Amino acid sequence: MMKNSFRILFVCLFLVSCQQKITPEDIHKLNGYWEIEKVSFKEGEDKEYKMNENFDYFEIANNKGIRRKVRPQFNGTFLFNEDFENVKVRFEKEQVFLDYSTPYAKWTEELVKLTDEEMCIKNDQNKEYEYKKAGPVNLLKDGEETK
Repeated sequence: MMKNSFRILFVCLFLVSCQQKITPEDIHKLNGYWEIEKVSFKEGEDKEYKMNENFDYFEIANNKGIRRKVRPQFNGTFLFNEDFENVKVRFEKEQVFLDYSTPYAKWTEELVKLTDEEMCIKNDQNKEYEYKKAGPVNLLKDGEETK
C-alpha cells in the first residue's frame, strides 16, 4: 500500500516538474544560448550533464526563427557551422510547440517551461530536456572563469 502511494506521488511530481503556462509574450525568452542540464526519460531515469561541448542557440522573431548547435570557446566566442533548423512556434490550446524543419526532416517538440533562466522541451518519445540559459564561457589564463 505504502509502495503504491510513493509511486503515485513520484508520477505526479514528474508530470508537474516541467509544466508552466507559456504566453506569446514569453517567446522572446527563447533567444540566446541554452545549455542542457538534464534529460528525464519516461521510465523515470535521469541523465545529468555536468559539462557540455555544444549549446543550443535560438533566434526567434514573430514566432519564426532558427536553432543551431554552437560550441563555446575559452575566449568567450562560439564556433558554429552553417547548419541550422528552421523553427516555428505554434500555440495550440494550452500547449506550445516548436515545429522544426530542415531540407531533410520535419519534427515537433513541446515547449513545457520557459523562464528567463530555464527551459524544458519534451520530444515525441516523452523525453524531457531541461536547459539553463548560458552565456559566453570566458576563462582567464589561470583557468578561472571571468565575471
